[in-house]
Amino acid sequence: MDFTLSDEQKMMRQVAAEIADEQLAPKAEEMEEKCEIPADLLKFLAEQGYFGLFLPEQYGGAELDFVTYALMIEEFSRGSPAVALVVSVQNALVGKPILTYGTDGQKKKYLAKVAAGELVGAFALTEEEAGSDAGNVQLRAAKKDGGYVLDGHKLYVTNGGFAGLFLVVARTDPEAGGKGLSCFLIERDTPGFTVGKRFDGMGMRALDVRRLELEGCEVPADALLGAEGEGLKIALASLDGSRIGVAAQAVGIAQQVFNEAKRYAGEREQFGRPIISFQGIQFYFVEMATRMEAARLLTMRAAALADAGGRFSAEAAMAKLYASEAANFAANLGVQIHGGYGYMKDYVVERFFRDARVTEIYEGTSEIQKLVIAGNLLKG
Repeated sequence: MDFTLSDEQKMMRQVAAEIADEQLAPKAEEMEEKCEIPADLLKFLAEQGYFGLFLPEQYGGAELDFVTYALMIEEFSRGSPAVALVVSVQNALVGKPILTYGTDGQKKKYLAKVAAGELVGAFALTEEEAGSDAGNVQLRAAKKDGGYVLDGHKLYVTNGGFAGLFLVVARTDPEAGGKGLSCFLIERDTPGFTVGKRFDGMGMRALDVRRLELEGCEVPADALLGAEGEGLKIALASLDGSRIGVAAQAVGIAQQVFNEAKRYAGEREQFGRPIISFQGIQFYFVEMATRMEAARLLTMRAAALADAGGRFSAEAAMAKLYASEAANFAANLGVQIHGGYGYMKDYVVERFFRDARVTEIYEGTSEIQKLVIAGNLLKG
């Protein structure tokens, strides 16, 4: 498989790298402290076309491929993993599902606004009993007067505090298990829809992650995305694409930890010489780099398969599983190389250490990735 990048992909990766270094990294600590991503930064990214990466030009999108998307998410993650996740959600969990499953009316209504950043989106699947068990959603959507009434709540909704459009998975058939779920497009100002408490996370603190409350929330029939009963299919297919983004995010985290640790090790002297000259420290870098490169290749392979139009569930899960573990491995060694300094907030590796941890949890835990992979490897 040839992973040689086109001139356009190289150029777009370089631009994303410059944005990461010049726009994201300098603001990362302030975003961490204030627990928010500035609206003007999101506006800037939208104006640069990063909110419509998969969308056709007719909606103001860039009509790009998954490989280019992964390259951009990796670079952004070096500067701010939190900002990279907002971009990933907007593209893989909002724009792409509407493009794939939406009616012409839904596409015309939402996609241009999504691409322009006028509507930032959020994806709402998780509940107390529907985390790893995604088919166990309890939020109810009952038919009424040609539409639906939704009652229940959602947890851990990224972008929840400022999103204007939510893809909400709800149960339309209480007796059908996973086949009884459907997906709805719900606007923020819909009566009965409330954005609830903000969750205070260990890492990715700039993210706005919320609880949603739906009580007597009435939506018209044309709020249904896809057909009734297709909610779990839409969610799982969307997560396949999103896992490529999380894998790329993890690679970006590992790369920046490597960069920071290499710089520090070249400056820090002990026993009369830079610590990077000691074989034990050099071996740390070898182990970090080898895992990071393997993770990058797995991510690019999954992205290439997604672009080819075939199934890529197992490959996306492999990339996400391995890359998230590689990021945590690198973050741990990055702190170790920094010694006591690495444990302090004065150094970037401390933040990346906390940010890396969630990559093994969201978009499906590592255990769920193994189930996905096993299910595809061992069929029959």
